Amino acid sequence: MSMILFACVVRVRDGLPLSASTDFYHSQDFLECRRRLKTLALRLARYPGRGSAEGLDFSIHFSSSRDVACMAICSRQCPAAMAFCFLETLWWEFTASYDTTCIGLASRPYAFLEFDSVIQKVKWHFNYVSSTQMESSLEKIQEELKFQPPVVLTLEDTDVANGVMNGHPQMHLEPAPNFRMEPVTALGILSLILNIMCAALNLIRGIHLAEHSLQDPGRLVLLVGPNLMACF
Repeated sequence: MSMILFACVVRVRDGLPLSASTDFYHSQDFLECRRRLKTLALRLARYPGRGSAEGLDFSIHFSSSRDVACMAICSRQCPAAMAFCFLETLWWEFTASYDTTCIGLASRPYAFLEFDSVIQKVKWHFNYVSSTQMESSLEKIQEELKFQPPVVLTLEDTDVANGVMNGHPQMHLEPAPNFRMEPVTALGILSLILNIMCAALNLIRGIHLAEHSLQDPGRLVLLVGPNLMACF
């Protein structure tokens, strides 16, 4: 059985996913772990280089340096040294393939889709190659973990912390005010009719004015009041 189930590369400053392995697991517990991994990715800048979030069946491990972090979901049977050795190998592979400028300018999720195949190969290597072939690398990581233990979280810690959920402050929504439209009164109807009549009268007077101007171009007709016209 595979011990490293899922892996991804994210940008530390904003948690933007840059590349990820193909996901073949669809159990409810695994999908919930994936959701919490995404939440944790948004807060990686708060934690030191290495850390683990422990759950009942799965663990999330992460290793970050500069602005690149590698994250993995592993079974609880996966030794921490193997998980961090895998993440370190993945980090070196990614940073050797892409420079910091290219990583910093990425604006959409999974911008480095072609790296997915590399993640799959490295994941397969750690899942199926005998640990004796990686003995020296594992011993090196074990020594580092003794002197600099990774921060240990629970999966619940990745969900809500200090009133923050999914990397954003919780918002308290107030109900919108309920506005009711009042029925139109008789006075309002009368006012509307009078306004329409006034508009019609102004239109008729304008037409007459235009006619007089066309018939006698030498005369200037001015409206001086509601019912009076002055001619020059």
